[in-house]
Amino acid sequence: MVKMFRSLEKINTRPEPFQFYTADSLWTDEHTSEQMLSYHLNGEVDLSSRNSAFIDRSVSWISAHFKVGPETRIADFGCGPGLYTTRLAQRQAHVTGIDFSKRSIRYAQEVAAREGLSIRYVNGNYLDFETDDRFQLILMIMCDFCALSPEQRKRMLKKFHMLLEPGGSVLLDVYSLKAFDQREETAMYETDLLDGFWSPNPYYGFLNTFKYEDEKVVLDKYTIIEAARTRTVYNWLQYFSPKTLMKEFEESGFVVEKLYSDVTGASFDSEYSEIGIVARKRVR
Repeated sequence: MVKMFRSLEKINTRPEPFQFYTADSLWTDEHTSEQMLSYHLNGEVDLSSRNSAFIDRSVSWISAHFKVGPETRIADFGCGPGLYTTRLAQRQAHVTGIDFSKRSIRYAQEVAAREGLSIRYVNGNYLDFETDDRFQLILMIMCDFCALSPEQRKRMLKKFHMLLEPGGSVLLDVYSLKAFDQREETAMYETDLLDGFWSPNPYYGFLNTFKYEDEKVVLDKYTIIEAARTRTVYNWLQYFSPKTLMKEFEESGFVVEKLYSDVTGASFDSEYSEIGIVARKRVR
């Protein structure tokens, strides 16, 4: 009984913000990566990716706003199965996609080959991405920036700054404080939590959602108990005000050009759940 109590106590323990990093558990596991790809490819819902109609509007706006054409060099960090990279390459841009999921990269490569598109795909953690190429535009879409710790975000922005040509731009989106206010702390338990998302084998799943008011961070902590193993996946999300978002970019050598409500170029609305930002590499 004592052992069971200690196990339950550990499951329900609140860690420090961004204390643990388990991105590989979500994106590189054979089973969960397959589930994530199926979500990516479901164009009717906003789960791993935005829905297809949103992506079409987003790419149209990106292409017009950044004058995407045959000479435009674009890097998409967290490209998934190539939903943006494929569309941008169809507009003749030179595109590089980086993603943690081998399964998603393989799917994206198959699409590019089938459509005769020349797209460079790199499988790996984009925090470690290195190249001699320089880009005019860097994308990080679906609020990936929010999943990074303050130290990782600083490292990411430094990398973006290095990889951009002088005057090059970053476009990314984040969750707003309005979205943070809508989150609530929860603790729940289900057999086969999320309908078998975590394993092909029977399992017991615990979800603990913790809010960190001072840091404006939310953690969804998943504890998955199978017959042969127990694992914990930490899904962190940082929420931003316009001020805190702009501050991080400005401290990393960027000039913030404009804020939007999302990456379709919708006018900024403080009541919206997301913030899109366009920032330009400062020319010294």
